Amino acid sequence: MLGINRTGYHFQSPTNWINDPNGPMYYNGIYHLFYQYNPNGADWGDIAWAHSVSKDMVNWYRVDIALHPTDPFDIKGCWSGSATILPGKGPVIFYTGGDTENRQVQNIAVPKDLSDPLLVEWKKLDQNPVISTPDGIHPERFRDPSTGWLCEDGYWRVLIGSEKSKRGMALLFKSKDFMTWTKSENTFHSVAFDTAVSRSKTETDTGMWECVDFFPVSLKGKKALDTSARGDGIKYVFKVIDQDTFSDFYTVGDYFVNKDECYKHDDTVGDPYSPVTALRLDYGKFYASKTFFDEAQNRRILWAWINEPDSPADAIARGWAGIQSIPRTLWLDKNGKQLLQWPIEELATLRTDEVGCNNEPLTTGRPLFEVQGITAAQADVEVTFRIPSLENAEILDPSWVDAKKLCGEKGATVNGVIGPFGLFTLASKDLEEYTAVFFRVFRAQDKYVVHMGSGGSRSSLRGEGLDKPSYGTFVDVDLIDGEISLRCLIDHSVVESFGAGGKACITTRTYPTLAVGNDAHLYAFNYGSQPVEIANLKAWTMKTPEMNLSDGINLVREA
Repeated sequence: MLGINRTGYHFQSPTNWINDPNGPMYYNGIYHLFYQYNPNGADWGDIAWAHSVSKDMVNWYRVDIALHPTDPFDIKGCWSGSATILPGKGPVIFYTGGDTENRQVQNIAVPKDLSDPLLVEWKKLDQNPVISTPDGIHPERFRDPSTGWLCEDGYWRVLIGSEKSKRGMALLFKSKDFMTWTKSENTFHSVAFDTAVSRSKTETDTGMWECVDFFPVSLKGKKALDTSARGDGIKYVFKVIDQDTFSDFYTVGDYFVNKDECYKHDDTVGDPYSPVTALRLDYGKFYASKTFFDEAQNRRILWAWINEPDSPADAIARGWAGIQSIPRTLWLDKNGKQLLQWPIEELATLRTDEVGCNNEPLTTGRPLFEVQGITAAQADVEVTFRIPSLENAEILDPSWVDAKKLCGEKGATVNGVIGPFGLFTLASKDLEEYTAVFFRVFRAQDKYVVHMGSGGSRSSLRGEGLDKPSYGTFVDVDLIDGEISLRCLIDHSVVESFGAGGKACITTRTYPTLAVGNDAHLYAFNYGSQPVEIANLKAWTMKTPEMNLSDGINLVREA
């Protein structure tokens, strides 16, 4: 039964445990994805760097494991890190190892043969570890080196996540040769625990920052920038993950290269690292994200780990755990305040069996519209909803500041005025089971406020041991034309949703029991008292690509 919940077009290992995407890069015409992997089972442990390659980031082929925990500096695990391409020298992997004393140290590996287009074999440097735990830092709170960037002074920089005295921090290290590293005297960026998060202070509630990402973005257009880019018309994105809320937070700000080299975020949200007010790359099940600069297409690509909603025992029983998100193109919104995200354009090569409609009304007497003619369990759907009138929108209660909590209280079937309206994905015929993605529109003092939600207890009929949360966020979108768009990538047990052209993203993991295979349905709906229209809708069945089911060395080399 559990086999029905494997995905069709999301990146997934044939067996065993996977988690964080590591070191993604484009090099000499090949896309490389490394990821945390347990070669010995479907639970976390014995962590190595698995390696897959692709020509298009849609079809993926396995090659040999790149890094195994075999040396004193990584014997407890080859943990997360990044890849940096050094001009004239090729790629370098920078990763955290768990050493014999359970200390987290930073190590380097390089390709054994740069002439091999797939970079199958990697060798660890004899000098490892190249960075050990600095004084005053707990040896188990120092990990996940970022992609390196080169500044005008000829020094490479990397960031490493850490925590000190319950302050999350990113530590900056510099090197001329990417081998010998010196810690900056100043903390690159830090936030006090007691002002950053609203939760009880306990010994386990630290401010530990991990999987730090840092990169420039252009203030004009979608064109991405190499990580080392400097100059006018640039802002910087600083991303960190919070272990307690299992979320990736980010801010947009400025990078100051001077004697006090540091990053300072813009004041665009309340508390930029609060579980309630912070900007997130995704407001659902989306963790340990990593970006890279794709020089072939001048775009920045984002990946993340999507973990399982059930127990470790369930994972062991079925023999696998964990998937990766669909690669997303990422750029700065024209307002300069937030990022936009959209599935890579290559994903469209999987589309088939297109269906669509225009100007379909969703009213109190006709609240449901079924999208037929596609395989609803493995689909891509784009829809624009039109709201004929906003005048009677419900007043936004000032206490409704927590969008996730609001989604739990005002779910997809709780009647409102303008909304809830949206899509029932992975739905059974009688709606006994569904994963909803929906909007509500409220009126504030001087503007309309759009709330987006997903998930909920009806996503699966499975009982105890299955996580079925509701997710929500407020969408920074202008409703002058009365329209709002939604795209959903539906893949058996995961729904990745993009609201308002990628301004808000929510990934929901769900294990349906009725809405599986040909018994899955897709509906547009409106349970608000005010009518809503489907201005236009297109949907496709998604074909299944090659996904690590065979040795890919010859397949990619011959492509």
